[in-house]
Amino acid sequence: MTKRRDIISTIAAAARKAELSWEIAREGANHTVYSLDGLMIPIARHNEIAKGTTEAIYRECAPKLGRGWWR
Repeated sequence: MTKRRDIISTIAAAARKAELSWEIAREGANHTVYSLDGLMIPIARHNEIAKGTTEAIYRECAPKLGRGWWR
């Protein structure tokens, strides 16, 4: 289990390093949708997110941050 805030801060740090924008695009009912330089990334509003789901979120960021960027 990974804390939601840790996922968001990990992606934010990688976006800063790659000089990409990372901002909240909109608030949904069950997810907050972030924009990673135009790529929409939904993140569930749970305090803790399962490891498999965390990796799926990170994989969604791969087109902008590069393959396996989180490892």
